[in-house]
Amino acid sequence: MDQPSPRSVPAGEVSVFMIEFKGSRKEYYRNPYNLPLDPGDWVMVQVERGEDLGRTVSEADPERVKPEAVKPLPILRRAGADELRVKTENAQKEKTACIECEKLIAGRGLKMKLVDAEWQYDSNKITFYFTAEKRVDFRELVKDLASLYRTRIELRQIGARDEARRVGGFGVCGLQQCCNTFLHEFEPITTQLAREQNLSLNPAKISGNCGRLLCCLRYESSFYREAVKAYPKPGSLYTTEKGTAKVERVSVLREFMQVRYESGDVDKISLLELRRNARQREWVQKEKAESDTNPSQTGITPA
Repeated sequence: MDQPSPRSVPAGEVSVFMIEFKGSRKEYYRNPYNLPLDPGDWVMVQVERGEDLGRTVSEADPERVKPEAVKPLPILRRAGADELRVKTENAQKEKTACIECEKLIAGRGLKMKLVDAEWQYDSNKITFYFTAEKRVDFRELVKDLASLYRTRIELRQIGARDEARRVGGFGVCGLQQCCNTFLHEFEPITTQLAREQNLSLNPAKISGNCGRLLCCLRYESSFYREAVKAYPKPGSLYTTEKGTAKVERVSVLREFMQVRYESGDVDKISLLELRRNARQREWVQKEKAESDTNPSQTGITPA
């Protein structure tokens, strides 16, 4: 199919789209032909060897996307009915390829777990994704697969997070996994993030389907760090109408803090009350500062 010539404009003016492929694999592609695209449109893109089919997620701001993250190859055209039919046929081929690959893995006694197979639209490449605890010498397996399918074979070892992304599923929150929806890149996550959010360090409660720490611990951390500034630190003393109490814990989501008095009584103080008390203290301090500066206003004559 003949392609229109790319419009002659500076690279920064070419629209950029995020394209999603099988297994929630997302990449940025340029739209040099100025195709009118909407989220969810199936499109054909040029790849290193041939063409592949993907789905538009959203248009990206070129200034906010790292240049090295944008593929130099273009979006070619919107996918037609025939191309979508090939997609369905390839999906069936992928299932068969997984079965055949697992047989070959077992036959060679390789310690690896096959996760998925991805068949490029034009059949110029098949990618097999697998996990393994250690490095695996799969050179002979590649030869077996190449002789079986007569095309380029790529075996790619992935981690637990990528496996969960490719398999898909729902999190403990009841929603679809973040890595299958809006999360584009994995960032380092530590238990310190859980501590900052006052969460239990029980692995069963703070781990996702991948067995690793929940991704939401990372992108929610900035909210907690900012929200906790409105409360006294746990362990500090706080004075109320009942007396002085020690701050035991802070609940950012429920917007209250729990304090304990020397008598053993426990009280919950809402964020609204905290703010009201803070404003009252500021007013008292301001009045005191003004009276110290202008003692005549209090009816006291300077000596």
